Amino acid sequence: MSIAGNSKADGYPAAVSDHAGELAALGAASCWVVSALSFETAGKRIGSLSLNLLRLSLALLPLGLWGLVTRGQLIPLDADAHTWTWLSASALFGFVIGDLCLFRAFVLIGPRLGVLIMASAPVWTALLGLVFLGESLGGRDLAGMGLTLVGIAWAITQRPSTKPAPESTPTPTPTPTGQWAYSTEGVLLALAGAVGQAIGLVLSKHGMGDYDPFAATQIRVMVGVVGFAAVITGLRWWPKIGVALRDRDAMKATAVGAVFGPFLGVSCSLIAVQLAPTGIAATLMATTPILMLPVSWIRGDRFGVAGVLGALIAFAGVVLLLT
Repeated sequence: MSIAGNSKADGYPAAVSDHAGELAALGAASCWVVSALSFETAGKRIGSLSLNLLRLSLALLPLGLWGLVTRGQLIPLDADAHTWTWLSASALFGFVIGDLCLFRAFVLIGPRLGVLIMASAPVWTALLGLVFLGESLGGRDLAGMGLTLVGIAWAITQRPSTKPAPESTPTPTPTPTGQWAYSTEGVLLALAGAVGQAIGLVLSKHGMGDYDPFAATQIRVMVGVVGFAAVITGLRWWPKIGVALRDRDAMKATAVGAVFGPFLGVSCSLIAVQLAPTGIAATLMATTPILMLPVSWIRGDRFGVAGVLGALIAFAGVVLLLT
């Protein structure tokens, strides 16, 4: 692969694998399988808005302890103004705006179509990386990304829907694989979520440079907490936060999700964009739905041959990116 500038951070040892960034991206996708299951459980009990604030807030504890143990700093006060500025912007676009749009899209068009539209995030990320970071991808990289995205899209669209459309949405439009609650607003919000995620990754790479990825994640999470707190204040949602805090089962699930999501998953994602082109990193991180297939099968979601073929195509793309 070719990339304008260094794809490896200067602070990493020479023994780091040539594909450390790509492996970190797959690590992030794997962590997000666990966090998705945990957040699904918690979100059904306390709602997505409360969940967003609480998951980020809970992640501050392991991030602070990690910084204290590894760098001797509970809070990343050693970051300069450039790092804080751009990582803060990435948090607002990626965590706050992106997640708010995505979760609202899930309500309007359902999680399956929402996830499918979100699969376009690597494309936006690659384009933004090309324009703003000067990254360029070779033919092998583009082929690997294309195979992976096609496989993800095929696996998602061919899986049978197991959830009915929300009653508040417009009349569902039949499709060969189930029923969608079509909403132009929902589609646009899902697209905004995908673009927000892409902007967040590109800004993170620009702001982070060779700075510690876990400390960079801590900065993003801190800003995300402030952003969601502002939204919750504007919506007068604080009483529901109090109710959520008293739900012990929901808080346990949120805590598990916080460890594998904002702490480990997001940190791995920043390692990925620090060491690899953002488009490739985003593509590999988008494989979470594929990695989720065995879990879905165990839970009784029968996705058939098309889901398996989609997973195999995506896997072939991953292999191409790693060789």
